[in-house]
Amino acid sequence: MVRVYAKYKNLLLKLACGLVRDTAAAEDIVQDVFVGLAESVDRLRIDGSLKGYLIQSVLNRARNLHRANAVRRGGSPVTQDLAAGDEVRPDRWVLHHDQLQHLHRALEQLPPEQREVVTLHLRAELTFREIARLQNASINTVQSRYRYGLEKLRALMNSELEP
Repeated sequence: MVRVYAKYKNLLLKLACGLVRDTAAAEDIVQDVFVGLAESVDRLRIDGSLKGYLIQSVLNRARNLHRANAVRRGGSPVTQDLAAGDEVRPDRWVLHHDQLQHLHRALEQLPPEQREVVTLHLRAELTFREIARLQNASINTVQSRYRYGLEKLRALMNSELEP
């Protein structure tokens, strides 16, 4: 179990941070996934890869958190914090932080399916085929979500930069 944790914790944490954009919540999600795995390892039956199972678990917990926050707040969850694993020199932190906040605001404006595909592809480095399996969608649908998500991100990022 220790080797599984060591192998996948950084990937899952980056993914969770990309999905919930709150480092503390992302850490809780990853911890819950590994605790759940440890508690059910003797009765768990994984049909695909362990990596896929863990990623799906993070996705499900992030979706649940978004739903719970939307109900509690009547809107989308608040974003904060730098992405996990990002090390920034102190003299560049402010610039990096502002850029990340800008990106997070733009990501929040994407439809959930597009935001999820962009995050899974860029942060978890999953292929479109793997994402299609996770989302129970066709590869063409996933590629379209990714393309439209990137186009909308570019437009949102550029519109905030213009005076």
